[in-house]
Amino acid sequence: MTSNLGSHHFREVADPDKVRALVQEELRAHLRPEFLNRIDEIIVFHPLGLDEIKQVVEIQAAHLRKRLAEKRIGLELTDGAKALLAKEGFDPVFGARPLKRTLQRRVQDVLALKLLEGEIQPGDTVRVDARGDELTFTKVVAAVEA
Repeated sequence: MTSNLGSHHFREVADPDKVRALVQEELRAHLRPEFLNRIDEIIVFHPLGLDEIKQVVEIQAAHLRKRLAEKRIGLELTDGAKALLAKEGFDPVFGARPLKRTLQRRVQDVLALKLLEGEIQPGDTVRVDARGDELTFTKVVAAVEA
């Protein structure tokens, strides 16, 4: 089980020992003693940086690539697209949890519409890039017409 209780202390306090103590106070304030007593260990994770969030983008994109491969569609995400998705999908309070929804809304939903409209067909590979705050979708390998 994970929780973001007390995560705001990382932004407010530099000393890791003090952060740990503040997080434990926060847990005691929000969780009942009988529940806390059942927890074997509390591990305080440090906040994720942009590089770690980009790795999470890649993990989520791999899941999407697998689903698209079933339809014989390839997907490439440029570093710019990964950086934009990481920036938009990361929340200091909720961590990387919103990232999956961001990838779905900004990439998966757009690809689904393009597939339904016939812009993308089996055999195509789509490159997703960033231009400012927008994502661009370019077909890099077109399906061969029979």
